[in-house]
Amino acid sequence: MEEKKTILITGANGQLGSEFNAISKHYDDYTFLFVGKDDLPIDDFIAVESFFQQNKIDVCVNCAAYTAVDKAETETEKAYLINVTGVGNLAIQCNNYNVKFIHISTDYVYDGTATMPITEDQPTNPIGVYGASKLRGELAAFEKNSSSVIIRTSWVYSSYGNNFVKTMIRLMNERESVNVINDQIGKPTYARDLAIAIMEVIEEWPAITSSSRIFNFTNSGIAISWYDFACAIKEIIGSKCIVNPIPTSAYPTAAKRPVYSVLDTTKLENQLSISIPNWKESLIKCMNLM
Repeated sequence: MEEKKTILITGANGQLGSEFNAISKHYDDYTFLFVGKDDLPIDDFIAVESFFQQNKIDVCVNCAAYTAVDKAETETEKAYLINVTGVGNLAIQCNNYNVKFIHISTDYVYDGTATMPITEDQPTNPIGVYGASKLRGELAAFEKNSSSVIIRTSWVYSSYGNNFVKTMIRLMNERESVNVINDQIGKPTYARDLAIAIMEVIEEWPAITSSSRIFNFTNSGIAISWYDFACAIKEIIGSKCIVNPIPTSAYPTAAKRPVYSVLDTTKLENQLSISIPNWKESLIKCMNLM
């Protein structure tokens, strides 16, 4: 009987890590190892080295990240420790032990000035510390392990953790009206769909070419604004809360946000034959679990 392959999931307590935990029971061919920052601080080289020495791992999916976009502007060192040093540490050990390495990145590596869906080969130009740290993390992954795979995603939400969907539901239950930005355009990503897609990437690993190891993933469907997203949430829960569209200028934040970050997912769909669900259908599925 063939031995089960082991998949290491870092950032196990985050949205994506939690979704991996939820779907893991459907993948009988694999054993999953889930670690949070207390189990495995990825910015600690010795800890990571020791972990890989003591565990037989076949695939590592790095869901660990510093994601506090505004705080990153002042907590630069912390953001880089997790998003760059930590990624490099994992990539080194994956290279040493011939482990497949998948690292999750973000639309924030782009500057948001595009006007058409962004392909993986378009120039990166982050406009804040968070995006810069995530881009440096991508570079660290490839520098330390040339066979790494990067998956860029955007607007992630889940029935786990804190996210836009949960915030909107809470505010719509508490208030008569909410103000939501209507001039930032993108596509939502249900973290469970992303987790399932990553499992398909693992299955389709032989189809990944050496020159093409970055993929975009978001849910399919028309691009929307945060205001449109909030209106969809309102419709699903049947709220009477008034949703007011406002410009970004009316809601100043410490870090700039990309104005347009619609990721083109054609490459993932065509090269690896992965089917991507529509964002509205996935939103309904997720909200039914809340």
